[in-house]
Amino acid sequence: MQANRKAKEGPQHANRDAQFRYIHRQVKARLRAGDPVISVDAKKKELVGAFKNAGRTWRPKGKPKEVNTKDFPSLAQGKALSYGVYDSGQNRAVVNVGVTHDTAEFAVESIRRWWKLDGRKTYPAARRLLICADAGGSNGNRLRAWKLNLQRLADQIAIPITVCHYPPGTSKWNKIEHRLFSFISLNWRGQPLINYETVINLIGSTKTRTGLTVKALLDTNDYQTGIQVSAEELEGMRLHQHTVHPTWNYTISPRETK
Repeated sequence: MQANRKAKEGPQHANRDAQFRYIHRQVKARLRAGDPVISVDAKKKELVGAFKNAGRTWRPKGKPKEVNTKDFPSLAQGKALSYGVYDSGQNRAVVNVGVTHDTAEFAVESIRRWWKLDGRKTYPAARRLLICADAGGSNGNRLRAWKLNLQRLADQIAIPITVCHYPPGTSKWNKIEHRLFSFISLNWRGQPLINYETVINLIGSTKTRTGLTVKALLDTNDYQTGIQVSAEELEGMRLHQHTVHPTWNYTISPRETK
């Protein structure tokens, strides 16, 4: 008897290998210069409440934690939307746990919170910021709202922000997946996420032998979906597309303040 095994990746993008090489060069150059390099992504949504969480944990014999027999959303306290920001150079991360919607505004707010909590202290002389992100989701390369909110962040922190997107279908190669999210899943396996405090504590207590440390915080802001970005707002941005795969690689510079 054998289980299914995920092995077929489907057709590969023609520029997949070239983009990976470009990202590698960008990351290497930024780390050598002492500038921050972060990998970002949103973790799978989790129901918050007395629901079964896959895995096992040590308990007195014959006394497992009792949870609901059905995973009905109506029985949940809410949903936990975890957006992670992983610092590749320092092996540290900040995870922002939202309670409403995974939007572009929420994604950029998570990066802003990383900068306030950890980034500006670790990199006081930073000249630029590099973000490695997937090509879809709330940080997709085609999302106007993602780029507009990054422009506002660049204006606030006063340094250029470069974004390099992984090609479609390659999210598993994003460093945040195997250096952060996989260890969070291991840390809370078998433990019901009964409330938001439990979610925050379990994420924040995640550690590895290589020295990973994680800060977790709750974001109770109400993020609205369906917000449209006008052409005028896009025209006011200082966005420069790179000559190498311009749809995946671009830099957003701070706008001059009057």
